[in-house]
Amino acid sequence: METPTKTKLLTALRNAHHVTEPFDYWLLEDVLPTPVCDAIANLPYAPPGEAVFDGRREANNSTRVYFSPENQKKHAVMQDVADTFRSADTRRTLEAVTRTDLSKGSLRIEYCQDVDGFWLEPHLDISVKLFTMLVYLSDDPALRNAGTDIYDASPEHKLVTSAPYEKNKGLIFIPGTDTWHGFTKRKITGVRKSIIINFVAPEWRAREELA
Repeated sequence: METPTKTKLLTALRNAHHVTEPFDYWLLEDVLPTPVCDAIANLPYAPPGEAVFDGRREANNSTRVYFSPENQKKHAVMQDVADTFRSADTRRTLEAVTRTDLSKGSLRIEYCQDVDGFWLEPHLDISVKLFTMLVYLSDDPALRNAGTDIYDASPEHKLVTSAPYEKNKGLIFIPGTDTWHGFTKRKITGVRKSIIINFVAPEWRAREELA
């Protein structure tokens, strides 16, 4: 069934801007309906109060928020977004745009709220992640420099560029041996809200994180 969320997402995917250096990635605009973006940003979860900032999200695993089946029952917007990404139309479009096979992938969506002190070291996504997409949720101008950083594959992992952090813009890449990304430590004014959408391989162990 074609829903407003699916219609908007499919249009954004078909209009994605493909960049090829230092690796293949895609920049998207107007990814979700505005009310959906707002509903996610207003979910009743506070940013972690005792977060550990060591350059890895895994350091705060106990406080991470996922679009799990349990949470989808609590929040209609989570179910709407999860249903959209689970749909055959969306999966086919993602595969056509990125030229990757997601047929065996399981959906995982995380709601992130990053505050000042947060940073991510340059890293590669683990091999069981088949697909990575980020959608940014805040329209605060103070966060315009808060997009995901993209690095080259040199030993120094030099910063090449940053994805534009603006409400309802997005970034897609297919994890590989050269897809170095992170978030160089810098001042975060406010809360850097986003969702991270992954398709993960069958051997993914943390089944409770799946949508």
